[in-house]
Amino acid sequence: MKILVLGAGGVGGYFGGRLAEAGASVTFLVRPRRAEQLKRDGLVVRSPFGDIVRPVPLALSAAEGGPYDLVLLTCKAYDLDAAMAAIAPAVEHGAAVLPLLNGMAHLDALDRRFGADRVMGGLCFVAATLMPEGEVRQLGAMLNGIVFGERSGEISPRAEALKSAFGTAPVEARISTEIIRDMWSKWVQLAALAGLTCLMRATVGDANAAEEGGAIGLELLEECRAVAAAHGAAPAETAIAAMRARLTDKASALSASMLRDIERGGPVEGEHVIGDLVRRGRAKSVPTPLLRVVLAHLQSYEARRRRAP
Repeated sequence: MKILVLGAGGVGGYFGGRLAEAGASVTFLVRPRRAEQLKRDGLVVRSPFGDIVRPVPLALSAAEGGPYDLVLLTCKAYDLDAAMAAIAPAVEHGAAVLPLLNGMAHLDALDRRFGADRVMGGLCFVAATLMPEGEVRQLGAMLNGIVFGERSGEISPRAEALKSAFGTAPVEARISTEIIRDMWSKWVQLAALAGLTCLMRATVGDANAAEEGGAIGLELLEECRAVAAAHGAAPAETAIAAMRARLTDKASALSASMLRDIERGGPVEGEHVIGDLVRRGRAKSVPTPLLRVVLAHLQSYEARRRRAP
């Protein structure tokens, strides 16, 4: 399987690096500045599961180095339009797309652009970030997995080929026959975590130091779960129980990447992660009062950020 990875940031750099480490045929589609870093230093990943420092094939256009069998799409939701334009040459020459974005709205956009048969479902569990000097740093050893599959539920040759491509790399790579439900489950977890930590501007542990912090986290989780349930994709009770424990852990240093984006003054995926959930709740008459507050908070932040010189 010949794989094109869009970008070499936190998610793309980490999973693309693990694929390269396993001997897969991987090319990174990057911008010129990132290409210069990678040409000079190689792909550098610092991880509790083992560091990666290696030269990797690069492309400045998806028309280079193909044809590809799969595009690993790891952009932020607010960059999706530009990302689709960037990968279009590879998809038009036969590549499938595996998006690792949060939420669900990107599937509709990708289906419209490329056709549903080209678009797999996927999600990942990793806390990784691109450092200013160009290395990808995995933050802790709790999250280290990727899940993917066909939205029809079948186990396809391309899914099996990707599973095989990860080989013995230290990543939990799993094919799912219920990928849409899995994506909803992650969305519920992420929205509740992002809602709590962004609203409080604090880690889970610090938010739970507030008198009502833990209760607010659980109420956010219940709103998210109710929206998923209304769309026929309620997470399993075991998953909900684990989420409840995670959101009420008074010793937790966990926070959403969205909070880190706010703290550095960058754009956030508020509309994609929270706004779309609110709108889907409204469409099913599911009340989401706390999620609406979170959304207003994030929209206000974006308005202020765009106005800043």
